[in-house]
Amino acid sequence: MKLAALGADLVDLLLPAGCIACRTWIPGGRRAPLVCGRCRSRLRTAPWPRCPRCHHPRASGRVESERCTECDTWPEALTAARHAVVLGDPSEDLVHALKYEGWPELADFMGRAMAAAVAAPFEGDIGWAASVVVPMPTTGERLRRRGYNQAELLARRVADLRGLPLIGALERHGSGRSQTGLSPSERVENVRGVFRPAPEAGAGVRCAHLMLVDDVLTTGATAAEAASVLARMGSASVRLVTYARALADAPEKAPSALH
Repeated sequence: MKLAALGADLVDLLLPAGCIACRTWIPGGRRAPLVCGRCRSRLRTAPWPRCPRCHHPRASGRVESERCTECDTWPEALTAARHAVVLGDPSEDLVHALKYEGWPELADFMGRAMAAAVAAPFEGDIGWAASVVVPMPTTGERLRRRGYNQAELLARRVADLRGLPLIGALERHGSGRSQTGLSPSERVENVRGVFRPAPEAGAGVRCAHLMLVDDVLTTGATAAEAASVLARMGSASVRLVTYARALADAPEKAPSALH
């Protein structure tokens, strides 16, 4: 046991932990956090006021009855959306690391932030009572290439923290062209018809208030398509929760991290 502990300490010394976002060395070896304190402090939330439905920031002075241009084209099936942080630096690095760089361990850190985002609704928020968590599915090709579905990892963490069951209610078929670089209308067409009910998932979804989990919300095209299928399966409502939200006026840093 002493030799094993010595070996582990030697590995920690020779291969010190680094922040996944900025690569800065973090003391603590294997026990070090994945994200350094500086990067944690730079994660930002969207400013207020926000749209009560989708939580996109609204210009001050707008009346509450004015429709939000970010979500007014969403189908009724997609009741609302919430996010933990704004997509940018360093949140985009975390999304990219989870999705493309083989860091499934990040799902715990990101999932905790997502669970907290829906734990205590602000005054005037649409109710967030949910009975089932549903991960956004990925294609079989991407699942084989990455070894996991990042949305499912996040969904499992959120479900655990919120004490809710998780159901893989949807399947995604086709090759799945990336949404990156597409216009809003192209995004809608790109995901049209790509989702279908998973076998034997209907009973768990029917009449349930669903929390649909994904990593990033950009235009809502993917979530809208998924919510429409879930509504046809008999769900009572669908509320989207993502780790990051791309704001309309925020510059893109790494297009490969967006979808």
